Amino acid sequence: MTASETPPTPEPEKPAATASTSPVTPRAPVEQPAKSFALLKKILLVFLGLTVLGVSALFAGQAWLKGAVKQPHAHNAAKKIITFKPGTGSSEIIATLQREGVLASALPTKLWLRFFAGNQKFKAGDYEFASPIAPLEVINKLVKGEVATHSFTIPEGYNQWDIARILGSLQGLKQPPLANPDEAQALLKNISLIADLDPAAQDLEGYLFPDTYEFTTTTTREQLVEAMVKRFRKVYTPELQQRAAALGWNARRAVTFASLIEKEAKVDAERELISSVYHNRLRLGERLACDPTVIYAALLAGKYRGKIYRSDLDRPSPYNTYMFPGMPPGPIASPGKRSLQAALNPVQSDYLYFVVDVTKNDGSHKFSVSSADHDRAVQLLRQQERETQPH
Repeated sequence: MTASETPPTPEPEKPAATASTSPVTPRAPVEQPAKSFALLKKILLVFLGLTVLGVSALFAGQAWLKGAVKQPHAHNAAKKIITFKPGTGSSEIIATLQREGVLASALPTKLWLRFFAGNQKFKAGDYEFASPIAPLEVINKLVKGEVATHSFTIPEGYNQWDIARILGSLQGLKQPPLANPDEAQALLKNISLIADLDPAAQDLEGYLFPDTYEFTTTTTREQLVEAMVKRFRKVYTPELQQRAAALGWNARRAVTFASLIEKEAKVDAERELISSVYHNRLRLGERLACDPTVIYAALLAGKYRGKIYRSDLDRPSPYNTYMFPGMPPGPIASPGKRSLQAALNPVQSDYLYFVVDVTKNDGSHKFSVSSADHDRAVQLLRQQERETQPH
């Protein structure tokens, strides 16, 4: 600095602002956390509301679906066979059933299969659907493979020719009906089915059990024959086999004896009585004189004419029990369970004869101990036959 320069006047110093000396400006209240909580609460309420609505909708949907699949629906295809080939998908099956009118709508069935039926699959085959029917019944039928069946009955006492005609004329099998139903008799020569039971058998006569059998469009006649033999094996129980063994009889003898009872008995309660007559005559060495065996001999010869003639009684067939003593060489018909039981369990009696009782009209018989009583009963029968013949 020079002598001529005037020194500047210094500015008075201001004390530094401190916390105690600075002016305090009041702050506004902090509102952000409260707003966030309110927003979160709203979100939670909305979510809860949506969840409640969703759950309600789910339960409502389940209730609707369960009601829909259990609601019977009437249709016009009740007598129609609807076929689904192997490999047909569930969607195609459902669509077909809707077109046929069995299902009113495909939606309930599809939803049920998807959410409640797991991995269950429909089975191919021929189906019949009753009317009315609920979709759930349709589903169960298809899942279980409850295909449409037909049935036929073999009556007790039918022989191999009768059975062959039934088998040959059946419709609805895998094979068409035979032009000549009698040709089905060739199927009854499959003796391998009973080789263990009856090594001497030449055919299945007596072992084709009389019963009602079911079949489908995939069933063959051969399978039906096997089913009849299988049914016989089930009925001819170990207990019956043991009883036959106690009498010294094999299966062939037991079935043969039972077939005679089956052809003679018209009243069930008489089976054991008829059995006792034949047992008594066998024990005494007398000829059985059983009319059905004479008829069977005529059938084997192809000469049966609807009733017994003198030439039939004179036919030298081992089945002619008027000519030869003892039992015929094999069964003459298919005996039922009751005849098998009666053959092996006769009542105790002294009867040696029986003939149709003309005083009754129910097919029952007059049983006799003596030949004189039997002859009188036969004379009454012949007299009635003459009186009822057209003049």
